[in-house]
Amino acid sequence: MVVLDFIINEIFGQGAIFIALIAMIGLLLQKKSASEVIRGTCMTAVGFFILSTGTGLITGNSIDGIATAFNTMMPQAIPSTTVDIGAQFGTEIGIVMVVAFAINLLVARFTKWKSVFLTGHMLYWFPFVFIAAGVDAGLTGGKLIALATVFTAVYMIVSPNLMRPFVKQVTGDDSFTIGHPTTCLSVMSGLIGKVIGNKNKSTEDLKIPQSFGFLREIAITGSFAIAITYLVMYFILLGNGYDPAVVWGYSEASTGVFTYIFTHAIYFGVGITIMLQGVRMLIAEIVPAFKGIADKFVPDAIPALDVPVIFPYAPNALIIGFLVAMVTSTITILLTAGMFPTVIIPLISTCFFEIGCAAIVGNATGGVRGAIVGAALSGVVMVLLVGFGAYFFNNTIQQWMLVYGGQDFSLWGIIEGFIAGLIA
Repeated sequence: MVVLDFIINEIFGQGAIFIALIAMIGLLLQKKSASEVIRGTCMTAVGFFILSTGTGLITGNSIDGIATAFNTMMPQAIPSTTVDIGAQFGTEIGIVMVVAFAINLLVARFTKWKSVFLTGHMLYWFPFVFIAAGVDAGLTGGKLIALATVFTAVYMIVSPNLMRPFVKQVTGDDSFTIGHPTTCLSVMSGLIGKVIGNKNKSTEDLKIPQSFGFLREIAITGSFAIAITYLVMYFILLGNGYDPAVVWGYSEASTGVFTYIFTHAIYFGVGITIMLQGVRMLIAEIVPAFKGIADKFVPDAIPALDVPVIFPYAPNALIIGFLVAMVTSTITILLTAGMFPTVIIPLISTCFFEIGCAAIVGNATGGVRGAIVGAALSGVVMVLLVGFGAYFFNNTIQQWMLVYGGQDFSLWGIIEGFIAGLIA
């Protein structure tokens, strides 16, 4: 148990350590010098932390106020959560993580499914979701662990391989794929783009007048978009009888709405800039280092990485997808009010990360039209998945799903919960 606890918490549970360890093993297998091994290992960890810092600025210092406004206007119904999955089933989650990852390696070694799931925190969150769905359905003991292990392993194998051809269309090469819960939305967006779009009319080729040339900088474009979103939310709050100074708390800091919106908008630009720099560093280190593992143990394998690694390839599509999904998800929430056993608010994080990726994939297969339509439909599907998912998570992690669901977590969790109900 001590060894298992160390592996779970100190390796799998720490994204930077896990990914740096993978890089170190790969470099050692390539017989690199001690200097190259140390450099590659440390720079991989540095790149990961830079990426995480940028992501944290976006979610914690920029778009958090948008979520706060929606939470205020549409109070969440408090689900009857009775089980703390992370605390009460930590050992089961750890066993599922380790066994599922081992299965992923074996399948990559002996079959044509050649991706290895390396998104550290997702190695924890998928077992977390699958354990929760099983517990909610009434499973315990060996059946619970077995079913969650099967679903985790199947997801780690199938999802990155479904994403692989779409990632190749986005990046132009086949050196990595995506291991992240965006898959169902991104694949849907990619297929729609193929049918209705024109990939030769890319979001990245949008003609911008010379006088607005500064908008070619994603940090500036993103900051402007977030500022406009906050401004709209400001007037919506006022129109619904809420005081933005109280909702957003800027009065406590002795500042006004201009300062609040300006700082949150600029933090988005800062976060995007830092995140993309971290992505470049991480890709530059982990892809060549992973080749050592692939050559030695898993021939022709490629790493399945976190979703931000695809953002630099179509940053305009990322911003377009985020904004479109915000609009369509809000409309869907209003139209479906009362249909589900929970109150849903726009999932800001899902709109940016998962649907942002879906827009990038839609752009790769169908250009501007593919990005917009793919993001619009993803915003609708996201809300429906969270709503129907409430029937399978209401006694465990429904509050968590109201923030982080609406994609593969919800879809695969619903499927597993249904099967767990039949078994139980």
